[in-house]
Amino acid sequence: MIDLHSHLLPGVDDGPRTLEESVEMARVMAADGVTLVAATPHVRDDFPTPVDVVEDGVRELRAALADAGIAIDVRNGGEVAVDWVDRAEVGDLRGYGLAGNRSAILVEFPYLGWPLELGMVCSRLLGEGMTPILAHPERNDRVQAQPDRLEELVARGVLVQLTASSITGRRGSRSRKAADQLLEAGLAHLVASDAHRAPGPGARLSDAAAALADPVLSGWLLEDVPAALVAGEPLPDRPAARRRGLRWRSRLLRREVGGRHS
Repeated sequence: MIDLHSHLLPGVDDGPRTLEESVEMARVMAADGVTLVAATPHVRDDFPTPVDVVEDGVRELRAALADAGIAIDVRNGGEVAVDWVDRAEVGDLRGYGLAGNRSAILVEFPYLGWPLELGMVCSRLLGEGMTPILAHPERNDRVQAQPDRLEELVARGVLVQLTASSITGRRGSRSRKAADQLLEAGLAHLVASDAHRAPGPGARLSDAAAALADPVLSGWLLEDVPAALVAGEPLPDRPAARRRGLRWRSRLLRREVGGRHS
């Protein structure tokens, strides 16, 4: 599996504080079956992470993982806030290209409200040959109330990333329901952990794959699409989702996760 949204770098945002914590995160991810992970620290007013900090952090972490014998490929990236994308030069934004793909950028979707500049920002990026990937819109209150608001953006070429813990129900019923609706409407393209620490039960990519209860669809979301983005290739065609299986498996996994914590 490929995880294209994680806060894996130490000491740069609200993720791990130390290199040791980052190594442990990577160890858990690798044990879960993740072979490649993009380090995507926040790039916004409270965490204005420069590109060179990301590059240096990735180099340091790669060396530490090699020393620890952890087989996971860490790539550069960034989770760039909408208002930062709006203000920045496109050439500068390419430095945060997802997993090193300078034509793809992860755009942080806020949890509250619909960003008024979102359409203009996405149009600008698309016009410059860049693909915006919206991070975790299923956790936004406006999207939860009206998931089809994303239809127009997706039709124009914008991609949507869901969080694993939303699919499993770990983030609550509203995020889970919105994730289900986006998947069923064909408005979601990849699943990532958005991990800020070592992911536990209900937050791992394998948990999301189990909750989807559709190996073909989960393979597309967790392997095929992320691999195409990393390689800068066209996305593979989307398979149809098994609607009943998706909801049933999400409920079953939530019960299992709840039992582990009881």
